Amino acid sequence: MKKLIFAFSLFLIGFSAQAQDVKKEKKKNAKVSFTVDGICGMCKKRIETAALKTKGVKFAIWDVKTHQINVILDERKTPVDTLKQNIANVGHDIKGFKATDEAYNSVHPCCKYRDSKIIEDHNGELKKQ
Repeated sequence: MKKLIFAFSLFLIGFSAQAQDVKKEKKKNAKVSFTVDGICGMCKKRIETAALKTKGVKFAIWDVKTHQINVILDERKTPVDTLKQNIANVGHDIKGFKATDEAYNSVHPCCKYRDSKIIEDHNGELKKQ
C-alpha cells in the first residue's frame, strides 16, 4: 500500500512539474498596443515607419491624440521589446524605453514632445509638414 501511495505521489509531482514547464506560445498575428510619445503628423510617420521596418511587423498605426500605437506582429520573428527599442531609436519615448538624447535631438524641431512650449503650439491638432 505504501508503494502504491508513493508511486501515485511521484506521478502527481511529475505531472504538476510538467504542467508548469509549458511556456507562453508565441502568436503569428499578435495584436499589441502601447503608448508612444509624439505630437504631430511627422511624428506619426516616423513612428509608423520605424515599426513597419521591424521584422515581423505586419500592421502599425499610431494615433496622434491618444498616443496609442496598434501593431500586428509575428512574435515568432520579433519580440515586442525589439519593436519598442526600434521606435525609441528614432527618437520617441515609450514606457521602459527612453530615446537617447542623440535620437531625440535628431527629430524635427516641431516634434520636440519633451518641450512644453512646442506642445502648447500644437494645441493638440495634427500639424502638417
